[in-house]
Amino acid sequence: MGGGGARHRPQLQSRQGRVQAVRLSAQTPFPASVRAPGYDRNVQAAGIVHIGIGAFHRAHQAVYTDDAMAAGDRDWGIVGVSLRSGDVAAQLNPQDGLYTVSMRSADGDELRLIGAVQKVLVAADDPQAVIDAIAATTTHIVSFTVTEKGYLRRADGSLDLAAAVGVSSLYRLVAAGLAARKAAGLGGLTLLSCDNLAGNGAVLRRLMREYLAAYHPDLSAWFDGTCTCPATMIDRIVPATTDADRGAVEATLGTRDEGAVVTEGFSQWVIEDDFAGPRPRWEKVGAELVADVAPYETAKLRMLNGAHSALAYIGLGRGYDYVHQA
Repeated sequence: MGGGGARHRPQLQSRQGRVQAVRLSAQTPFPASVRAPGYDRNVQAAGIVHIGIGAFHRAHQAVYTDDAMAAGDRDWGIVGVSLRSGDVAAQLNPQDGLYTVSMRSADGDELRLIGAVQKVLVAADDPQAVIDAIAATTTHIVSFTVTEKGYLRRADGSLDLAAAVGVSSLYRLVAAGLAARKAAGLGGLTLLSCDNLAGNGAVLRRLMREYLAAYHPDLSAWFDGTCTCPATMIDRIVPATTDADRGAVEATLGTRDEGAVVTEGFSQWVIEDDFAGPRPRWEKVGAELVADVAPYETAKLRMLNGAHSALAYIGLGRGYDYVHQA
């Protein structure tokens, strides 16, 4: 990957004759002012499969993982999975998985390059590739940011078993990967929900059990004995990236980053310390590993989310358009 200190900006000529910057990749140089991954990406195996690789994951869990590898952890590269859309794969795969995170504050933007993501798979196009990644000997964690809707729950909280057998259902993919691991004599996995669901680990475990009981009863006991589903609490504001955001990154980087994400400086990740096997030392780079996540969830809902909602409602009454104005 190109090192810092490059002063020129590689460019291509578009069909319309306009000059356009070259896409970011492992071969393009970048300015010394941009923080680069502090490790050799070429020698890192993939230890995490992340399902639902949207902007939030790229600005949150992937940043912690990037920091952990920079601090000395090895073989925690991320294989990203989009369940249906190919948009993120089209953004990141031509860039060798690289993308930038712009952390905004009153003092300006801090731009850094994230190298933790190695590639992005699209389950709807190639579900077997996702299953193979889950079943890989180097994989120890499958994590999720699929939103509440992605868990396919009925109104009573139970799993919608008919929807869960869809080709790009997370349950179908994970179960097939676990079956392959069991057949190969490999151990289980940590299934790590990073969605804003109260008790997300317990919810994921219960729903996986329902799926296995219905479609893979031979895996149920093995799952219970070898896999864990820790609870997590996550917090970071990650707005949608605009064309103006990408333009600002291009002006600084000198190359075009189609996968750029923008976020705030604040970030929090609280994780129940209940892993089935190895894990990155996320606690060394700002995450909190705890015995019980529930008190942190309660504090966030009552103090942070409550105050944020109050600012929004009161601000509207005072004529403001945005929370930060209030």
